[in-house]
Amino acid sequence: MPTSAVFEDILKGYKPGFAMPREMYTSQAVYDHDIAKVWNRSWLWVGHVSQIPNPGDYFLFDYGPESIIVVRDRAGAIRAHMNVCRHRGSRVCVEQTGNARSFVCPYHAWTFELTGELRAGRAMGPDFDPANWGLHPAQVRVFQGLILVCANADAPPVDAGLAQLAPLTAPFGFEAMKVAHTASYPVPANWKLAVENYMECYHCAPSHQEYSRSHSLKSPQDLERLMGPMLERSKTVGLPNDELFQNMDSGHPVGADIYYRRYPLFEGYDTGSKSGNPVAPLLGSLTGFDGGTTDVQIGSLNYFLAYSDHVIGYRFVPRSLQETDIQVVWMVRDDAVEGRDYQIKDLSWLWHVTSLDDERIIRHNQEGVNSHYFQPGPLAEMEESIQSFYDVYLGMSRV
Repeated sequence: MPTSAVFEDILKGYKPGFAMPREMYTSQAVYDHDIAKVWNRSWLWVGHVSQIPNPGDYFLFDYGPESIIVVRDRAGAIRAHMNVCRHRGSRVCVEQTGNARSFVCPYHAWTFELTGELRAGRAMGPDFDPANWGLHPAQVRVFQGLILVCANADAPPVDAGLAQLAPLTAPFGFEAMKVAHTASYPVPANWKLAVENYMECYHCAPSHQEYSRSHSLKSPQDLERLMGPMLERSKTVGLPNDELFQNMDSGHPVGADIYYRRYPLFEGYDTGSKSGNPVAPLLGSLTGFDGGTTDVQIGSLNYFLAYSDHVIGYRFVPRSLQETDIQVVWMVRDDAVEGRDYQIKDLSWLWHVTSLDDERIIRHNQEGVNSHYFQPGPLAEMEESIQSFYDVYLGMSRV
């Protein structure tokens, strides 16, 4: 049975407002469908411009069976190419990061320019035209220093949403940040379970003790009580109080999701740290701490949490059917000096311990879903964002 037919057959057992059927997390056919229909056609946040400051600097971004070369060319433009030789399919780049004058396939030495054009294919005969055999390009958008790529030529139309998001995120100065630390937390689970876990805070109080001491998102009642005072403080430090929520449920193109919303921390917490005290210099044009944090989403698969002194980027990258990397990236202002302005241990503490919690609960979730006795249960009110994820996921899957 074709993959799309298998997918639709499984979905006959899906009911909106409930978890998805077991096979959505256990079927290899569904996983292959996910890569082809969702990941290959979504905007993916792969990094920050500060990671490739010089011509020839590159890094790889890998997911599922795919690999993308992200490079700054000699003219200074950021480009992305599928890391697949046009000859017989070998990986062209085999190092995760580096600097290159050109990309030479390690198999038969086909040589590609940083722009992706094939410079030479060795001993291919007089009728061979290198112009027809460049690397497959991926689309690129750079939003305030964040590099987004999409492997498909028909990418979701995200530009209008980014234009609306730009003034809201401008005070943070994303373009003037750098990556201070990265960590990966492998979890033996399907990537969708990892995303679902991130999309709701119904589990926060019982599962994240450290996070729940500082973040009011665990309690709708506390969030509502603290919101007004935080919004007043936001005005004084230079943060807008607008909200932005765009997805297919609000009439926007599928996969072009944009989300911006602030919410308060508990009293005594300026930022997401163990003590609540700042862990890095203020970002961008901010003049102080308002005791809040900001959720940002770009596209369907890219998530950020912006405090006043640092930003966390979250990705849930599929490696195989039931292997996912929880990738966490900590960013600070680009002139901050490690050891003087911030300490990695203090900067990363909260989301390190929280990600360890997530690995454990997602792993146990997958173990239960693998059981033939699993039956999808109803979503709670605090899990409404999971339904939004399902809607976008199914929309991407059926386009």
